[in-house]
Amino acid sequence: MPLPASAAYAFPVSSQPPPAPEPPALSLTERRKAATQLDIARAAAELFTEFGPDGTTAEDIARQAGVALRTFYRYFRNKQDAVGPLLASGGDRWRAVLAATGPGAALPEALERATVEALSAPDARAVDGLEQTRALLRAAVDDPALRAVWYRVNQESEERLVPVVARLAGADADPLEVRLAAAAATDAIRIALETWAATDAAADGPGSPAELAVRCLRHLLGGMRPSLTADEN
Repeated sequence: MPLPASAAYAFPVSSQPPPAPEPPALSLTERRKAATQLDIARAAAELFTEFGPDGTTAEDIARQAGVALRTFYRYFRNKQDAVGPLLASGGDRWRAVLAATGPGAALPEALERATVEALSAPDARAVDGLEQTRALLRAAVDDPALRAVWYRVNQESEERLVPVVARLAGADADPLEVRLAAAAATDAIRIALETWAATDAAADGPGSPAELAVRCLRHLLGGMRPSLTADEN
């Protein structure tokens, strides 16, 4: 997808952003815990897709994941909460792509490129992942608890995005504008996925999550008048 520069975008990426801090290495126990949580999340998503949240119990999810019920409740408060790690994994991937952006690009272009890369569906596995997200978002329409998990995941993703945007924008960036950019980018992807989930559009091409998210980004960021660049006088 072409990503032309736009004069409406005033967010610059610093020509030499400081290197992203290396995340602390996870211990073997932490890696096992994360793997178990993701296994449970995938089991929950599969059952929700087939039977819906109302037709699925925590016992069903634990059995599908091959864990004891007490293990399920060690990690999750309820059955809807169990899909949180799966819904959050897309945001984790997107932030990692954005954090790897090299110097010299405008921030909106960097956001767009990271969005396209994270939401593209180049193979069957990626398509299956997006289709699973679509099924969960459709189920969330009639399930307030599942919808609350989706909104919580997005809020947490926005908070984690702020330092990534701040690093790319440079030390002189206005903190307010950085937070606005992080909020706009997070909402662009959320709205794109929700809009796509309500349709039968394919996972790529017109009407896809990537195409819709880029449109949302351009609308949301294009209307801002940030103070990250020079003088407006």
